[in-house]
Amino acid sequence: MKLSELGPFIGAQCIQNDYTDSDIKGVYTGDLLSDILGNADEGCIIVTIQAHRNTIAVASTKDCPAVVVCNDRPVPDDMLAAAVQEHIAVFRTGRNQFEVSGMLYGELGCGGTAGACGVS
Repeated sequence: MKLSELGPFIGAQCIQNDYTDSDIKGVYTGDLLSDILGNADEGCIIVTIQAHRNTIAVASTKDCPAVVVCNDRPVPDDMLAAAVQEHIAVFRTGRNQFEVSGMLYGELGCGGTAGACGVS
């Protein structure tokens, strides 16, 4: 799945669309930024409710092309400004993290063998 297909697939609005379209390599769901920083695979997308500029800093450090903000959390201007600067897509959805993660888990073909999409 391409990053440009993500919004329509999960029912999310792309609110920062200055990004390079690429294949989604994996997904990491979490709200503790230190956990994401320590455990997310490079290049994955982040699914979270953390809507602030530090989320973009973590995404940039992990070379993540996108952040999905769940539960229709408001996204502040400074987060969007940081995302523009780093060319990281930001999506917002009314769905919760469980729903978004489940949808992506199925779509990315992760339901097969252990190790797919970072699952061991």
